[in-house]
This record gives sequence, structure tokens and C-alpha cells, in this order.
Amino acid sequence: MNPDTLAPLIPVVMFGGLFAWLIVRALTKAHAAALKARSEAAGAGAGQAELMAAVEQLRQEVAELAERVDFTERLLAKTRDGVGKLPAGEGRMGST
Repeated sequence: MNPDTLAPLIPVVMFGGLFAWLIVRALTKAHAAALKARSEAAGAGAGQAELMAAVEQLRQEVAELAERVDFTERLLAKTRDGVGKLPAGEGRMGST
């Protein structure tokens, strides 16, 4: 082949290769970002299960505290009504 006919093709091949490389690089970055997002989503699923377990534990603790408050309220209501009061004693018997 004649070098004069190939000379105009050299810049075309160089710029075409450069643009092809830029396109492949952009696609590779996009694919890597998609893989990272997918792996983070899988990791978030494990974190979500841990979070749900913690919420369930808090619910149990709140239910237990509610039972304790109910019990305390019942005790206080009994003492206000006079039901839970001890009878009056005869006097204090102690050695002085």
C-alpha cells in the first residue's frame, strides 16, 4: 500500500481508538458501580435483620415495663382505697 493513502487513516484510527477506550471505561465504571450497589444492598439486608431483632427486643422490654406500671398502679389504688392498709396496732412494745 501507498503510505500517502494510509496517512489520513492514522488520526482516524487514533481518535476512534481513544473514543472506544473512553466508552469502554465509562461502561466499566457503571458496571462496577452497579455491582457495588448490589453488594451494599445485600449487606443492608443483613443490617436490616439485625435492626429488626433490636426493635423486637425493645418491644419486649416496653411490654414488660407496661406490666410493671400496671402492677404498681394497682398497688397504689389499693392503698388509696384503704384495702391494703394494715390494722392499727395496740401500741409500740419496745425496750428502751
